[in-house]
Amino acid sequence: MGLKGTKIYSILTFTCPRCHEGPLFVKKSAYSSGMTEMHKKCPNCGELYEREPGFYYGAAYVSYGLTVALWVAVFVALTVFDAIGIMTYSFFDDALLFLGIGIGLLLLLFPIVYRLSRSIWINLFVKYREDAAAYNEQQARERAERRKARSQKNA
Repeated sequence: MGLKGTKIYSILTFTCPRCHEGPLFVKKSAYSSGMTEMHKKCPNCGELYEREPGFYYGAAYVSYGLTVALWVAVFVALTVFDAIGIMTYSFFDDALLFLGIGIGLLLLLFPIVYRLSRSIWINLFVKYREDAAAYNEQQARERAERRKARSQKNA
């Protein structure tokens, strides 16, 4: 049994949370110029990625959590390396080592953390559907009908 159909699959492959086919980002590589550009909607099923203005501000909280996890991982790794005798490390004596490694990893992994936080954020709100294209077409028709009814009511 594959992971397709799970949120983990969509998050780690940076694909559409609705159909798991279309890409979230315009560029495949996180380290190319324009790495922050996202498609407006899924090229495969038409799912809107920009749900509302400012939707991805919440991804900053996810990014914060990922960054804290990275700092904890650096601290644990340095402590474990000290415990097994590979290196000597004491937080109070070697704080610059801790900060250097942590900041270096953050700078190196920033594009991945950025993309991962956006992918996690949209996956919190969108559920996978096998019939994603048909579902999104129906949703678009319903939105158009509501807009038409509102405009007729206001006229």
